Amino acid sequence: MDHKEIASEVRGELNLRTAFDLLDRNRDGRVTANELQFMLKNLGINVRDEIIHDLIREASHSGNGLINEAEFLQWVGRIQALRDEQQQHDENPSNSKPLDEADDVTEDLIAAFRVFDRDGNGFITRDELQTAMEMIGEPLNEQQLEQLLVIADLDQDGRINYEEFTRLLL
Repeated sequence: MDHKEIASEVRGELNLRTAFDLLDRNRDGRVTANELQFMLKNLGINVRDEIIHDLIREASHSGNGLINEAEFLQWVGRIQALRDEQQQHDENPSNSKPLDEADDVTEDLIAAFRVFDRDGNGFITRDELQTAMEMIGEPLNEQQLEQLLVIADLDQDGRINYEEFTRLLL
């Protein structure tokens, strides 16, 4: 593994830890179905309660309906591996089929992006990010805001475009 791959791994883990911290609203080190549902709804992503409970049950090794950070990291790792397999499958034209689920995810991501892009110019600025996070009940202090921008703003232009936003979430 070269230094670029190591840096990418570290950046990926920081993204996931930040995501876990955002989900863990009461800061108890565990994510509940209600916390996950709350965040998704505030991002404009509507998921049925039973699906949320199934996701939590799948991710929780103890089966107690709570996900700790280690379980969250493992769960997302499995999801990313499945996504990578799907992308490889989709790259083979003989097997590729339009996926309604992919369209649904795209629509959900666009809706979430619009929550953050308050002025509709196609970019999320520092102020818009801070306002949106406050709006969804996850206010960020200056350090957290700066960390999130460093992670998300891949081209380092001081704002987050749609591509950067989706890479942050997927």
